[in-house]
Amino acid sequence: MAQTVTSKAEADIVLGPNSFALSDYYTISFRLRGAPLERYSAFPDLEGFKKSGKLSTTTTRIVNGRTSVELTITQRYAAYDEGEYVVKPFSITVNGQTVRSTGATLTVGPQAPAPAPLVGSNPLQGVGSLDQLFGKPKPQDYVEPKDNAFLLLLPDKTSVYVGEGVHVGLYFYLAPSDQGLLDFHNFPEQLPAILRQLRQRTAWEEPFDEQEILPENVTMGGKPYLRYRLYEAVFYPLNTTPLMFPEVSLQMVKYRLAKKPTEGLDNRLEGYKTYHTNVRLIAVRPLPPHPLRDQVPVGDYRLREAVDRTLFRTGQAFKYTFTIEGEGNLAALNGPGLIARPNLEAYGPDIQQELTRQNGRVGGRKSFVYRLVAQRPGTLPLDSLFQLIVFNPTTAHYDTLRSELKPEVKGPVRTASSFGLHPDDTFYAEAIASADATLQPLDEYRDVRRYANLVLLVLLGVASFGWWLGKKK
Repeated sequence: MAQTVTSKAEADIVLGPNSFALSDYYTISFRLRGAPLERYSAFPDLEGFKKSGKLSTTTTRIVNGRTSVELTITQRYAAYDEGEYVVKPFSITVNGQTVRSTGATLTVGPQAPAPAPLVGSNPLQGVGSLDQLFGKPKPQDYVEPKDNAFLLLLPDKTSVYVGEGVHVGLYFYLAPSDQGLLDFHNFPEQLPAILRQLRQRTAWEEPFDEQEILPENVTMGGKPYLRYRLYEAVFYPLNTTPLMFPEVSLQMVKYRLAKKPTEGLDNRLEGYKTYHTNVRLIAVRPLPPHPLRDQVPVGDYRLREAVDRTLFRTGQAFKYTFTIEGEGNLAALNGPGLIARPNLEAYGPDIQQELTRQNGRVGGRKSFVYRLVAQRPGTLPLDSLFQLIVFNPTTAHYDTLRSELKPEVKGPVRTASSFGLHPDDTFYAEAIASADATLQPLDEYRDVRRYANLVLLVLLGVASFGWWLGKKK
């Protein structure tokens, strides 16, 4: 069910399958088309389920030079037990407008238990300092407990190649026993300044679309923590300049506790405490020597290819799709350059891109769709036409993604292309159908200019006559 968000935007809600195993996730998504995402409300809480992370997917289509973008935000839910559950009708507010769902009835079947929680590495402690207190009703009656909390900027790599992605997350860690001591303070107002400090002028940034700050149960150094994900993005260096992330600060509310608690009172005194991250430096290495090393895409990529038919004849167009899948900066990836070949016409490409941000990774697929017309019969080896050299940072080697298709073209030799409009090319079909085919005389515009000059002379005469009459009076 789609609902208009702005005059050019649409949004709708998509529910996951109604039947699934206990070890699988149930999903609720909303899709937004025609406008960038500015804000959205929280996904609903489902009885019998626990929220278990979100992911976002961006789909970009370029057809006949026109670009359309669709963003999908998906919330995952993990069921506590088997059985039947009812998802009550709910709504989500996207960019200030409300999109509604009628709900669903779910059936959760038996399966193996979910995997154990992720175990992390030892934390790097941030530095905390008590900034100020306000409202001091007898502060000597309160004591400031020591908290076990820290702010951490955590990259997943210490060095990368030019073009290789590095995931950077900003997290606030808190011991479960300290939940009553600390609280967030005007975080939406603090976030823009933090983001400005984390921006990298020499890197392409792919941020994650996370807006809800929810605690995750993690283990660090053998101790349990609640981790709040404040910001995360993947950075792709554009040159060998190191990525330098400065110290950033987060101000939190910290409570002092009454020495002698009084029944019926809060027994807490509110104050502020500021937490700081450590400076982080990511070294950037140049790619190994190669004639095209400044042009090749960098990433862990695979090739998927397809054609839209099984019989090929001369003079008839067929569609060939060259799809790159994997992890990397797909937004900056260009399609394979066409290698000229006699007796073959090539058109395109149309481009479609799908980006998925999940579990600290940015990946997806990017498709380049070409239309080919062969003029001579015989084998058409597409590997001589479509190939793309990439650098794999995992193996530190260059790879060539090359087509393996060799369609057999039949029919007579064609001297001129009989390629017509493809059924999908509605843009050109509509433009031609609405065009005026009436022949126009070559001297039409010369006549128009002559008539316009004549009208101007008449108007000038009328104005002069009016001026003369006014002067005579």
